[in-house]
Amino acid sequence: MNPRCCGILALLIAVLCAPHLRIEAEEGLAPQTGGQTMTKPYEAKDYSRLIGMPGFSDTLLNNHFKLYQGYVKNANLVHEKAVSLCMAGQNGTPEFAELTRRFGWEFDGMRLHEYYFENLGGKAPLGADTPLAREIASQFGSLDNWKTDFLGVGSMRGIGWVILYEDTQTGKLFNCWIGEHDTGHLAGCQPILVMDVFEHAFFTDYQLDRKSYLEAFYKNIDWAAVAKRYQVVVAK
Repeated sequence: MNPRCCGILALLIAVLCAPHLRIEAEEGLAPQTGGQTMTKPYEAKDYSRLIGMPGFSDTLLNNHFKLYQGYVKNANLVHEKAVSLCMAGQNGTPEFAELTRRFGWEFDGMRLHEYYFENLGGKAPLGADTPLAREIASQFGSLDNWKTDFLGVGSMRGIGWVILYEDTQTGKLFNCWIGEHDTGHLAGCQPILVMDVFEHAFFTDYQLDRKSYLEAFYKNIDWAAVAKRYQVVVAK
């Protein structure tokens, strides 16, 4: 392999593979080398616990799970193909460039769905005296003000994601619209709450009545999961 390809391969692996390598190190597994895959593939998580959730039909949820599983499969596939091309000295090809660009879209599609499913299934509202509720009220004036803002972002025309971010440097909270999985994210910010507003998330049950979907989502937020993400940022 020529030196230029070696350098690019090292960078590619650092960007695409570092999360996998960290997992392997934590589990005491030795990364594979040579021509074999260097990382463990991602595996789709089981979110069947959400079946029966009020406001979400089993059909809608099962179809959504299948779509998520497709992102997991393609994130692995794109990663492996890009690394294989570079190892074969084809890092200067259009195929390599497009696969490398595509990886972010597939990976974020996988990860954002995991955030989404994992912050659903709750049965209790956010307690007014919890650290997260107090911080939201401090920055937005009240929890109701924040809810109006968050759901207002979700009501905007278009398809994408609504994400409550926390700036890990300042603690500032932002309700943001993300149109595509891999564009528009705030650098250095942690997703605290993620809501899917692509049509597949609601059309089966609500057709064009997005407002009813937004309210159903809000009623099912797992605030314990959201607070846990918030606490991780605060602890840093």
